[in-house]
Amino acid sequence: MGTHVIKMPDIGEGIAQVELVEWFVKVGDMIAEDQVVADVMTDKATVEIPSPVSGKVLALGGQPGEVMAVGSELIRIEVEGSGNHVDVPHAKPVEAPAAPVAAKPEPQKEVKPAACQAPANHEAATIVPRQPGDKPLASPAVRKRALDAGIELRYVHGSGPAGRILHEDLDAFMSKPHSAGGQAPSGYAKRTDSEQVPVIGLRRKIAQRMQDAKRRVAHFSYVEEIDVTALEALRQQLNSKHGDSRGKLTLLPFLVRALVVALRDFPQINATYDDEAQVITRHGAVHVGIATQGDNGLMVPVLRHAEAGSLWSNAGEISRLANAARNNKASRDELSGSTITLTSLGALGGIVSTPVVNTPEVAIVGVNRMVERPVVIDGQIVVRKMMNLSSSFDHRVVDGMDAALFIQAVRGLLEQPACLFVE
Repeated sequence: MGTHVIKMPDIGEGIAQVELVEWFVKVGDMIAEDQVVADVMTDKATVEIPSPVSGKVLALGGQPGEVMAVGSELIRIEVEGSGNHVDVPHAKPVEAPAAPVAAKPEPQKEVKPAACQAPANHEAATIVPRQPGDKPLASPAVRKRALDAGIELRYVHGSGPAGRILHEDLDAFMSKPHSAGGQAPSGYAKRTDSEQVPVIGLRRKIAQRMQDAKRRVAHFSYVEEIDVTALEALRQQLNSKHGDSRGKLTLLPFLVRALVVALRDFPQINATYDDEAQVITRHGAVHVGIATQGDNGLMVPVLRHAEAGSLWSNAGEISRLANAARNNKASRDELSGSTITLTSLGALGGIVSTPVVNTPEVAIVGVNRMVERPVVIDGQIVVRKMMNLSSSFDHRVVDGMDAALFIQAVRGLLEQPACLFVE
């Protein structure tokens, strides 16, 4: 038997260090060739590290959240044959945490089904609470969903890596009546628990970028109200006529088109600013960053050359990029190079927001929720579909008047959507 050592690979772009985000194996595991053993993160993307050999895991070279140098020992594997004979000090094994021991459930006199449960003909599910010191692992989206449903995550079995609770685990928990194994405590019960969440991986990168942007950029925001009644009518008509053959259109491709047309008259806004070199670069191409929220945090995949795409081609590319980002499959190239960013919280968009400029860009356009509201037009009160644009700019590069005129131009295009296509 021999030993094969996998070193932290050189991912390119002159990167000297990467962050170890997650292990998918533990000491003692048997792994196969090409099996993914870990995720690491650069400044731009998460990268999967596969094993080039089959064998038994002898040691892991770091803990999640640790920043490791390129070329340092990542994992040591026992293999058939002589291995690769790398003469480096043996990495200190990182023992996998012991599996939580299920506490013996207390007898229950009566278990009342939760309001969100399916009918009682489902097979009963046993709830086994974790030990007091065991913290359930789950993404922010899973935690919010559990909170909205009144579910204590410590009662939910996690089937993901390291016992992480997935959406599928919540589905399974809610689909079956709970009996004999325990009952989640009342929402009015006194709580003394707390949870510490390490800031690692994508969450660390988001924190660093947001802090850097707020520290370096002279932010100012501008909010404008837009009547999108005609735009919505056009969108619904196009979907009714072409939706089955070309795909359904959301508002996003119309907003992208409005940015493309408006930026022709405001080149100083489709720009990036290198504040160290004191150079502003105005871009002819419109590469629109589409802020996308996933289970692990915010990512910004880039719709390249939006100026050259039709409504449907841009819509299809936005959908593809968003899915890739949410599934952590977006490449480094797909997550870099934007010249202006579009952000939307969809139905949760609220009335006003103050988005943070995605440096080194100088502008970000935020979309708030669309609502029906009474509006006075020609002395008459009519119901219209209204929506706010909440946008932020870098005041070092963009003057307030230019920002206002730019958003007014976007407003005019969206309120008279035929102008989007007049050349």
